[in-house]
Amino acid sequence: MRLNKLFSGTQDKWQPIIKQLETIVSKDGVVRRREELLTYECDGLASYRQRPAVVVLPRTTEEVAAAVKLCHDNNIPWVARGAGTGLSGGALPHGEGVLIVTARMNQIIAQDLDNHCITVQPGVINNWVTQAVSGAGFYYAPDPSSQIICSIGGNVAENSGGVHCLKYGVTTNHVLGLKLVTTEGEIIDVGGMIGEMPGYDLTGLFVGSEGTLGIATEITLRILKRPESVFVLLANFPTVEDSGAAVAEIISSGIIPAGMEIMDNLSINAVEDIVNTGCYDRQAAAVLLVELDGLKVEVEAYRTRVEAICQKHNATGITSAEDLDTRAKLWKGRKAAFAAAGHMSPDYFVQDGVIPRTKLVEVLAEINALSDRYGYKIANVFHAGDGNLHPLILYDNAVPGAFATVEEIGGEILKLCVDAGGSLSGEHGIGADKNCYMPYMFNSTDLETMQYVRTALNKKGLANPDKIFPTPRSCGEAANAQKIQQFKDAELY
Repeated sequence: MRLNKLFSGTQDKWQPIIKQLETIVSKDGVVRRREELLTYECDGLASYRQRPAVVVLPRTTEEVAAAVKLCHDNNIPWVARGAGTGLSGGALPHGEGVLIVTARMNQIIAQDLDNHCITVQPGVINNWVTQAVSGAGFYYAPDPSSQIICSIGGNVAENSGGVHCLKYGVTTNHVLGLKLVTTEGEIIDVGGMIGEMPGYDLTGLFVGSEGTLGIATEITLRILKRPESVFVLLANFPTVEDSGAAVAEIISSGIIPAGMEIMDNLSINAVEDIVNTGCYDRQAAAVLLVELDGLKVEVEAYRTRVEAICQKHNATGITSAEDLDTRAKLWKGRKAAFAAAGHMSPDYFVQDGVIPRTKLVEVLAEINALSDRYGYKIANVFHAGDGNLHPLILYDNAVPGAFATVEEIGGEILKLCVDAGGSLSGEHGIGADKNCYMPYMFNSTDLETMQYVRTALNKKGLANPDKIFPTPRSCGEAANAQKIQQFKDAELY
């Protein structure tokens, strides 16, 4: 359905809708005062802001379904939101729509340790899953840097990754089944407790769909047994190129670490200023963190080989740890990298492109060239093992025109990634931030095929409109503007 046919929310028209929402979730589950709505005007990408018309805080699947059905019946756009830590504007509200926040849906529903799975509501915090099962020797592998505050529902929507996803895979590799509320307010179950199910992989389709196909209200996750041995190595390098070459050789030698991360000198000094671990060499051009896990004999053998590879590529110092506390200390700086960026500059803008590992040195050099050309510092922190870059562009939003320039730099970085054979996103999603660049990665037939899927499950276009796919409103002179207009004329948006 075209956007101009959607609910037009004057205050008078909203009053009966608000009363019905209060009937569904009670008065304390509806946020409608303008000053209170400010809390929900953006996600972790604070540069994009839009106040919703009303916020709903359901506690059950049935309440979610009733709220969605009300929106469906009245042609009201709606957006789902978890903890609001997303970095692509995926939970940016619609100004004339309902924001459905799942933060109150924070219960662990069931644990089945015999079958290595756990079922949770979407508002459960990522780290709570591991805490719930750690006493029995299990853990949940996907671990975004924001794992102490991000929610499982948001992780599912964006197909989040993390440090340990090199070896164990991203969120989609750990979701077994979902209870979903469709865009029409119906409740369905997809997947189950086993890894292989007949028919279409609707679970895989939904994970990473960024709230455009419905809302997950119960999520069954795969949990893993803790490995017998874990070893962490921190190596300092005189150049970023040396660290990248070490990464490439570690992987090509047949070793798949649990995690492998690189931080450049700007990031190193930022985290040491904040967390003061004393572990990171402030003079190093880059540090490489490698975590190995598995059987003790396997880890010992790989440890020797990884140390030798790092030394071969000019590592100036190597620190290692096996005990939990020292391992945590070595990782502490990496986990705090995004927070530390906020102390380097009044504002920063993070991108999320992916490149082949073999192109690390080349693309990082191009990013540094962009930094010099535009005059903005760029700190590089990234999942080196799978080529998922997180360049942090530092700027001051109080300077007129600064953000527009930073957006331009971010776009140039994304184009570099695609040109290198990579992707627009590895774990943050497309959202409202990168939808302009989808035509740069996909041709018109690709985009049209994706729209067929979206409109089959989101017929009215009410679920998270204007996200993932380019629109003239958000993209201006998009490279694919003519095709976009054809989509609109066909009511595919």
